[in-house]
Amino acid sequence: MGTKTAVLGASGFAGAELLRILEAHPEIEVTAAAASSQVGRSLADAYPGLPSLAQLSFISVKDALEADVDIVFSSLPHKASMDLFASEDGPRVVDLGGDFRLDDAVQYKDWFGEPHADPEALGSWVYGLTEFHRDRVAEARRVANPGCYSTAALLALLPLVAAGMIEPERIHIDAKSGVSGAGRAGGEGFDFCSANENLSPYKVTGHKHIAEIEQELARAAGREARVSFVPHLVPMNRGLLASCVAQAVPGSSAGDFAGVIASAYRDEPFVRVLDTALPQTKRLSGTNYAEVAVRFDARTGRVLAFGAIDNLGKGAAGQAVQNANLMLGLPETTGLGDRPLVP
Repeated sequence: MGTKTAVLGASGFAGAELLRILEAHPEIEVTAAAASSQVGRSLADAYPGLPSLAQLSFISVKDALEADVDIVFSSLPHKASMDLFASEDGPRVVDLGGDFRLDDAVQYKDWFGEPHADPEALGSWVYGLTEFHRDRVAEARRVANPGCYSTAALLALLPLVAAGMIEPERIHIDAKSGVSGAGRAGGEGFDFCSANENLSPYKVTGHKHIAEIEQELARAAGREARVSFVPHLVPMNRGLLASCVAQAVPGSSAGDFAGVIASAYRDEPFVRVLDTALPQTKRLSGTNYAEVAVRFDARTGRVLAFGAIDNLGKGAAGQAVQNANLMLGLPETTGLGDRPLVP
């Protein structure tokens, strides 16, 4: 028997994606699936396409946390994890929510509008952008999975910021995500009739992913980072593209930017650096892969950096499994070799 795991929030989109990935994982076995609104319902009814999980039924979060498991994946609503995982005792945890992504309790209150229930824990959880915190993830018992928008934007920007080639205080991010990014309970504007044949911006000021993006950019730059961020909802099931605009540091050339990105990801198993092509979401559907590209606009002195992912894959469940693999001492690619769902 392999490593045993519980998935909390297993009836949501990200939870379902976790079950899909883990059902074929050679080393991790799902032994508990929690969904408070579905307790007692068979997984065979909810997910007939996952036959090896058919013997399970949804249980409560409480019961799942009392189960004998080695690692927990938590895909619960905001504020749930901070109450559930106050102690580092018990199994390892990968949290797909936003409760532990920030290091600073003051920043948390500023962005989330209320105090954190466990402020001392902030900063002790490892921010699970695997490519930039791999060693810390491998040693961690608690990992905070990044947000989907944050993952795409940071993969595009971090190498350039770390190299001192763009101004971290002057970055604009235009990002577009499929409807599944809002979760099953997305609310008004995310229903089929509103989203279909439509393109709309939302939360154009104050989106909570800004906080973690600025935190990680500032960490790389060694000084304050400031971004503006406009997310958009696009009428597709899954996929996310971030188009980032930054001011270049004088004296750089197009080749310099391309070289930095290529060097940063040369040995990364899940990040593809594109040269003449530009990122597209469809090539990544159903996978943990990301595509990044950079262009230098010499006329304006601006850098255009692009990052594309599947918001449920590298933006959620895929990256969570990648982190869990490292935490468990497994090759980080284990169970994540899927080819894209194309066409």
